[in-house]
Amino acid sequence: MELVWLYTIISVLIISFISLIGVITLSLKKEKLQKILIYLISFSAGALFGDAFIHLLPEAVESSGFTLQLSFSILGGILIFFVIEKFIHWQHCHHPITKEHTHSFAKMNIIGDGIHNFLDGLIIGASYLINVPVGIATTLAVAFHEIPQEIGDFGVLIHGGYTKRKALLFNFLSALTAILGAIIALIASNYTSIIEQFIVPIAIGGFIYIAGSDLIPELHKNFTIKKSIVQLISLIIGILVMAALLLFE
Repeated sequence: MELVWLYTIISVLIISFISLIGVITLSLKKEKLQKILIYLISFSAGALFGDAFIHLLPEAVESSGFTLQLSFSILGGILIFFVIEKFIHWQHCHHPITKEHTHSFAKMNIIGDGIHNFLDGLIIGASYLINVPVGIATTLAVAFHEIPQEIGDFGVLIHGGYTKRKALLFNFLSALTAILGAIIALIASNYTSIIEQFIVPIAIGGFIYIAGSDLIPELHKNFTIKKSIVQLISLIIGILVMAALLLFE
């Protein structure tokens, strides 16, 4: 159990520090950043789909069988992440941006991102409770998704009126909720041995929602045959990376 705690805490710390990646984008031109991001988004979509269907779903089925409860739990995960996304975007403000005023959507983004990261921590903790290789695969899938997301969140905070320093600080603080989520998952496992049976299906639904609803649509915004082929290759590579991790299970 000590090994599970060690791997989990290291993993969520890595996920939290990814939130600081926004500072790197300041030196990149917008066009170059967008070109890099679109292929990273393709790769992360493949990684999320791969982790959901190659690692998490087989483990969930092996643990509790392919039951209606599992189906409803996965659907529940999709709904939870749908609500979180709505929560992030529910409030808009049209006041001018000044040093004294920050847009409410930026504040809501911090809160919503904190909730999202908390769930990521729960998911990572529950994944390590299954076994270490599944935990590592899930951590990688979350990390691949977090890189473009955190770059986007940093941009939202800058656009919302925060200084670069404050944007990095608040983005990092919201990312630290992943540690809390992971600790809760591990502590809860001491009181119930079926914690992963509740959280893992939610993770599956969440990963499917993020990849299918948030990431894939981004790939259809700029259509050229060359870009589409590279996106498809990046998507397949993301899936293959998750498949390759089966060798360590």
